[in-house]
Amino acid sequence: MQAELQHSAQTYGEYYAAVDLGSNSFHMVIVHVVNGSVQIIGKIKQKVRLAAGLDNDLALDDVSMERGWQCLQVFSERLQDIPPSNIKIVATATLRLATNAHLFITKAEEILNHKLEVISGEEEARQIYLGVAYTSANQGNSLVIDIGGASTEIIIGNDMQPIHLKSLDMGCVTFMERYFTGGEISKDCFENAKAAAHALIAQVSDAFLCFDWENCLGASGTPQAITEILVAQGISDAIRLDYLYHLEKQCIDCGDIKSLNIDGLEDSRKAIFPSGLAILISLFEALHIEHMNISGGALREGLIYGMLDNVTENDRRQQTINQAKQRYHIDKSHANSVRHVALNLCHQLCAQQNICHLDTETILGAAAQLHEIGLHIEYKRHHEHGEYILTYIDLPGFTRLQRAAIRDLVAQHRLTMGVDAFEKYHEDYRPMLKGLLRVLRIAVVLCLRRQNKHIPEVSLHCEDSKWTLTFPEGWLKAHPLINAELANESWLQHKAGFELVCK
Repeated sequence: MQAELQHSAQTYGEYYAAVDLGSNSFHMVIVHVVNGSVQIIGKIKQKVRLAAGLDNDLALDDVSMERGWQCLQVFSERLQDIPPSNIKIVATATLRLATNAHLFITKAEEILNHKLEVISGEEEARQIYLGVAYTSANQGNSLVIDIGGASTEIIIGNDMQPIHLKSLDMGCVTFMERYFTGGEISKDCFENAKAAAHALIAQVSDAFLCFDWENCLGASGTPQAITEILVAQGISDAIRLDYLYHLEKQCIDCGDIKSLNIDGLEDSRKAIFPSGLAILISLFEALHIEHMNISGGALREGLIYGMLDNVTENDRRQQTINQAKQRYHIDKSHANSVRHVALNLCHQLCAQQNICHLDTETILGAAAQLHEIGLHIEYKRHHEHGEYILTYIDLPGFTRLQRAAIRDLVAQHRLTMGVDAFEKYHEDYRPMLKGLLRVLRIAVVLCLRRQNKHIPEVSLHCEDSKWTLTFPEGWLKAHPLINAELANESWLQHKAGFELVCK
């Protein structure tokens, strides 16, 4: 009996919860830690629009507080199953601003039976950055933006370290109340909202523009909504300013919130979408952002990982790949061999053609290690099974666009070469992805015998779409099986519009 109780306590202690009382929505995330792996087992989100209850004197009205308390009643039942030491509850901009915040907080703590912390804008920004960094690892400096209901956080950081951060008093709920009153959507509404946003951003923009950043990541909210619109409309790409201008025009054409109808925009986000879009356009313009990817996490994930710092590997991407290899019984040695050969060819390709991007090696390396993930189901169509698996599993550490590219490379790594799969990507990315597909397919053939001693040193010469692979003298003749497979691959690439010569 004692052993059973001890085991139960150990299991109980592996659950963690983070609650974020935001200005627009209240969120709760529950995770279970298994052998160092963080598994999300529950998420609850409710639109509370707390910031909409602020009057001109910054006092919360009774109706908005009641909406919040009712939401917390739902959260409280789930939190009863989590050890108090494993729970973190924070509130953000609205409760920082509200003059009667103590009234809401007192009752909220009674409902939750747990202490609630109102964090500063700077601490919110820091936690947002950590949540993004843990779930969307990137190389070099990163610019992270989170548009909340009443505040917007802007952060520059490198790896796990935030370098410079600011919290601005502008959000999609407060801007909706001020500039899109009565649900009106017009050019003047947008111009007024953007002018106000520009004025606030101008106070801090110089400090951010002096940094060089390699990536821009949007955390939840408006960037997430725009990404969902792009996906629904068949666009595999990052968020770009011309897309935002097009969405602004669509909003204005609709005239008001009730008539707002954009393919991919959820009904629950319609009321605050124009205001969030106006803020995001202003950020793109003022900070000279070329493109933005959606991150895998934000404030809640930062709170969770802050409690789990001692069990989390620094390399989130490799941790994700290692877990996938184990879960789907991937041959680790062979996967690493294909990765090594593919990256070697990729380096030669990038040195000769100006098609590579910052995340070239990230995408190719992951696809090479996961190209046999579909064998977990069966062999004959394992590339298609791999596409299916990678469509639905989470890959923490990779952005949505990177995950899509990895999936499509795996889907096309054998048999017929379907380069049409890359037409839905932006024209800036298509040449790179087509090149990476050719590289991956060649690497898979060269590693066919699954023994490193049979993998040759190959030089790659690229002349437009004509590639020439040069092997050590006599190697192809001594390896007739791989020679035949290379001949077949040359034919498949020829049918796709490419030329591959092996000599």
